Amino acid sequence: MKSQTITRTLKNPAAFAPLLAIHSAREYDTAVNQLNKLVDEIGDNPRDPRYRFIETLSVLIEAYDAEHHALADACGLEVLKYLMEEHGLRQSDLPEIGSQGVVSEVLRGKRELNVHQIEKLAARFHVSPAAFLATP
Repeated sequence: MKSQTITRTLKNPAAFAPLLAIHSAREYDTAVNQLNKLVDEIGDNPRDPRYRFIETLSVLIEAYDAEHHALADACGLEVLKYLMEEHGLRQSDLPEIGSQGVVSEVLRGKRELNVHQIEKLAARFHVSPAAFLATP
C-alpha cells in the first residue's frame, strides 16, 4: 500500500479506534467490552474472519494491562481477591470456581485452585493463568 493511500485512509483515526493503542481507562473499558462481545459472538473459531480482531484487541489490552495494571508479586489467592475487589464481586459471583462452599474454601486458603478453575478465571479476567499460580 502506498504511503499516500495510507495517509488518506487515516485522515479519520476515530474510525479505527478499536485498532489503535489504548491510552486511557475509558478506551481500555471500551476495548474489553468489544472483545467480550466478539468472543460471545464467535467464540474460539479462528476460521471466522473477525477472529483476527479478537487477537488484535487481546494484544492491545494486554499491552495496556502490562503498563497500567501490573500486579506486584502475589500468590494466586491474593490475585483472585484483588480482582474480586476491583470488579466488585462476591463469592456468589464466581461460578468458575464452583459452589459457594468451594469458593469459600479457596478464599480462606483451605483449598487450592485447580487447572480448570484457573483457566476459566484467567479467561474471565483477561489475565495470564500464571497469575493464579504465583506463590507468596
